[in-house]
Amino acid sequence: MTNVTVVGSQWGDEGKGKIVDWLSERADVVVRFQGGHNAGHTLVVDGVTYKLSLLPSGVVRKGKLSIIGNGVVLDAWALLAEIEALREQGLTISSDTLRIAENCPLILPLHGKLDRLRERAREGSNAGTGKIGTTGRGIGPAYEDKVARRGPRLCDLADPETLERKIHDLLLHHNALRRGLGEAEIDGRTLQAELLSLAPRLLPYAEPVWLRLAELRRAGRRILFEGAQGTMLDIDHGTYPFVTSSNTLAAQAALGAGVGPSTVGYVLGITKAYTTRVGQGPFPTELDDEIGKHLGQRGREFGTVTGRRRRCGWFDAVLVRQAIKVGGIDGMALTKLDVLDGMECLRVCTAYTLEGQTLHHLPAGMGAQARVRPVYEELDGWQESTEGARSFVDLPAAAVKYVKRLEELVEAPVALLSTSPARDDTILVTDPFAD
Repeated sequence: MTNVTVVGSQWGDEGKGKIVDWLSERADVVVRFQGGHNAGHTLVVDGVTYKLSLLPSGVVRKGKLSIIGNGVVLDAWALLAEIEALREQGLTISSDTLRIAENCPLILPLHGKLDRLRERAREGSNAGTGKIGTTGRGIGPAYEDKVARRGPRLCDLADPETLERKIHDLLLHHNALRRGLGEAEIDGRTLQAELLSLAPRLLPYAEPVWLRLAELRRAGRRILFEGAQGTMLDIDHGTYPFVTSSNTLAAQAALGAGVGPSTVGYVLGITKAYTTRVGQGPFPTELDDEIGKHLGQRGREFGTVTGRRRRCGWFDAVLVRQAIKVGGIDGMALTKLDVLDGMECLRVCTAYTLEGQTLHHLPAGMGAQARVRPVYEELDGWQESTEGARSFVDLPAAAVKYVKRLEELVEAPVALLSTSPARDDTILVTDPFAD
């Protein structure tokens, strides 16, 4: 049986948490392979809502092994708080059910502080791009320190001498930045003491997860790789610079977990039946009207982690088709179809215009991305409810027609269809885990 990699095909917030939870019933292992605690997944299980940020969605399933791969940047304080919150909800998180890559980079408080200082400086500047719209949680600065080879990793907590040297190198950079921004310098001894105090609580989870995954693959175990954010937030292929600081495509699952490219398996792109994004950046189909407000209210479009309101708009087939091609997506899991219930007319973006030319892709330039205008196709809406449907027979004819038209436009089939946040309100068309 094949493995499955789940990624977002838009700007994130497509409903990956529910789909990963649903698929995890068929998997033995769930692996997070990139991002940090800026990504949030909401799961509804037996009427109980779980809000996850760093932990893989498999933690809500008994008997599943959850792994945080080396491609993730780890905020130790946030992780421990999340584990404690889930324990208060009755879930047991232990080193038997959760493993973390020993070479996982750490997010420190100074990273979050720098993130927020930079956003504040950008907001007051007329020379740059303006605010990027980060969550201010230090994700970007932590990835910068990883690439610059000065960031501490989880394994360093077991070696005080190495940790001391890492902190010294780290603060040569960060204290210079802080001085330039008018902030007080950080004392290295205090930071080291804080990190070492966390070691007894974190190190029991640490191991070379690449080796564990190799053993699991040899034993024929099914692996579910869980991405965060979405394709259009990818550092290379997204709406740069309004992107996250990691690669969000399925190819990153191999690097971010320590497995070969062939292990990625079936790539499932989670796709919302309309479009949303959080933060700054281009959004060709955005609706600043009553329809946009309606989609936001009905879809409960607020960030799981930050609570920020999501911008809403019509389905953008150009973006999703591009995501499918660059990301190697085999099939879609279409979510939130029920949010469109009761709308008389629906629009789908099929192309863009830019200075008199028709485009069938989103250009790479920041200025061009901001200037493209959508070309729409209109489709009939439906008045009946699709909420809770578990078969195509239960869907209105117009809803089925809408789904089929999206498949044609994005050039990929719908493998799963979600009709509510509840785990079982899912229509299975193609089992991603099948041979």
